[in-house]
Amino acid sequence: MHIFRTSTRSHWLANARQLTVGWLLVGLPLGAAWSAPAANPPSASLTDAAEAITTEGTPSHIASLTLRDAIVRAERGNPVLRAKQAQRAAAEGVSVEASALLFNNPQLSLDAAARSVQQAGMGNERYRETGLGVSQSFEVAGQPGYRREGAQAALDALRLEIDDTRQQQRADVAQRFYRVLALQQRVELEALAARLFDETARAVERRRAAGEDTRLDANVARVEAERASNQLAQVREQLIEARSALAVPLQLPPEQLPQVSGDLGLDPLEYAEGDLMERARSQPRLQALALRQRSAQAKLKLAEAARYPDVTLGLSVGREGPPGSRERVTRLTLSLPLPLFNQNQASIGTAFTETTQAELEREAAERDAPAAVHALWLRLQSLRQRVERLQQSVIPTLSVNEQLSGKSLKAGQIGLLELIVANRQSIDARRDLVDAQLDYHTTRLSLEAAAGWSGEPRGVF
Repeated sequence: MHIFRTSTRSHWLANARQLTVGWLLVGLPLGAAWSAPAANPPSASLTDAAEAITTEGTPSHIASLTLRDAIVRAERGNPVLRAKQAQRAAAEGVSVEASALLFNNPQLSLDAAARSVQQAGMGNERYRETGLGVSQSFEVAGQPGYRREGAQAALDALRLEIDDTRQQQRADVAQRFYRVLALQQRVELEALAARLFDETARAVERRRAAGEDTRLDANVARVEAERASNQLAQVREQLIEARSALAVPLQLPPEQLPQVSGDLGLDPLEYAEGDLMERARSQPRLQALALRQRSAQAKLKLAEAARYPDVTLGLSVGREGPPGSRERVTRLTLSLPLPLFNQNQASIGTAFTETTQAELEREAAERDAPAAVHALWLRLQSLRQRVERLQQSVIPTLSVNEQLSGKSLKAGQIGLLELIVANRQSIDARRDLVDAQLDYHTTRLSLEAAAGWSGEPRGVF
């Protein structure tokens, strides 16, 4: 599954710096109220403030994790995967037992008898007779073959289910990882917005006190500052929730919440829809379901063959007769139960039900998998186009608008309301970009999990 990426924050920090510089250009024409920017460099202070607000008020967190670190740690202690792996011992035991030369063990018998024979005119003659025997039951109607086939198919299915569980767990951890990463970037963005709107509100308040702006302008600026602070608080709450969700598969203590590092950028896909469709038809989950059906069919044949009784052969050797005329007796026995009352109806009915359920489950999965892959592929292509439009068209246009707004405000062509609208539009567009990137990676991971794609690049695993 293509979920490992070389992650840096350079792209995000570049966007943050671009946003900061753009807003500073917009804010410079506010006059004396925005005086001496060089004495208090906003870019450094705002970046520090963003990082401080990102972790302020949150529980302690461990060192920053990459995606690879998170997945390795999750696989090491994930209870779902470990529970699935624990079932392997039972399946292997059943397979070894079914592979034995004979399913039934031989029986050893030892018998001893004391005889008392009345003699004419004499007392009773007493002597002992002993015997030793062994017997073995033999299955008929192909029962050993059906048992071996069913046990081996169940073992192979379990191995494939373990692989599928591992892929699903990797996808789940990766989705949680990308959500934390996106919310961390959202917190940085909202921290910048809150600080800039707050400084704008204070500057307008000073201008209102100097008689340069109206009370309405000051109130509008203050409302925007409070809205930005509220948005920051909401995103911080979402980040805590996302970190808590990521900490669950990582098996972290309650007081430790993970912090991640990575990149939300889009890499070229290593596959086309046709590749995913082909992989979906042979993915581990579908192979496991086919093997489960094969195992159930073998168990049904075994239950039907068990209606025929097992044949038991026995051989015994003993000594009989009085001491003076001992006889050595060898016996060969053959026993065959008569299936008059119990014909294994319960086992046959249970096996038939399991076979039908396995067949229906496999058919449903084979029908639904291509449909799910096709729908997710279409959504992924749409999200990729949306992200590219935001990166190539919307964000650059808004950057130009920020510069034009600054010049227009300085020339007196626009007022404070138009400036706030331009700033708010820029913030919303960058929010949309982060959200679209998160949706893209979430959909990509769901698509690869639905298709059973397991092409990890760069040999990480």
